[in-house]
Amino acid sequence: MATVGFLHTAHAHVRTFRDLLAERDDTVADRHLVDTGLLAAARARGPEAVRAALGDRLRRLVAEGADVVVCTCSTVGATAEAVGAELGLRVVRVDRPMAEAAVLAGRRVAVVSSLDEAAATLVPLLRECAEDTGRRVDFVEVRCTGTWAAFESGDLLTYTTGVADTVRRALRPLDPPVDVVVLAQASMVDAAPLLRDLSVPVLTSPRLAVEAAVELVLPVR
Repeated sequence: MATVGFLHTAHAHVRTFRDLLAERDDTVADRHLVDTGLLAAARARGPEAVRAALGDRLRRLVAEGADVVVCTCSTVGATAEAVGAELGLRVVRVDRPMAEAAVLAGRRVAVVSSLDEAAATLVPLLRECAEDTGRRVDFVEVRCTGTWAAFESGDLLTYTTGVADTVRRALRPLDPPVDVVVLAQASMVDAAPLLRDLSVPVLTSPRLAVEAAVELVLPVR
């Protein structure tokens, strides 16, 4: 049976990605490994400080049967992707499929983050994807750092409504408006439905990452 592994830095992501995978293809099995210390260490000392630990966690998931591993943390995603390449493992960085879609959606991109580290990794990725497709992009950064404490405490409703409210306030006065909104972190997935009133696409990473992973493990039909 094809299996997708997920490396998380928050327990809240397990259900999100398990449900998305089952919705996409219930014949694909899932494996989950949660290590909250990875994010804490990366925020304190930088993503490179957890390179060895990432390698260990990725190998563990593969040993448990994962054909591909999705790293669901934006902060350590680039490092996990690089470590996977070094080890010969298939690793999907959670925000890469979203970034690829975002640069195709328009030139003016709103990048929404509740962690400065997430924005610091996503913006270079968006630039990379734009260069790969021969496009130019401009960024409007929307910081929701005041909401992160609610996510850490498990108050997901306060977190997601806080993110949505911040986005709406930030975008309302913009002229010209943005072409697409990118929610930088998987933790923000539930804020997207709260932003349906916006006149532009709102992209989140989990569903697109799951789609990319499934395409890697299932034969073309």
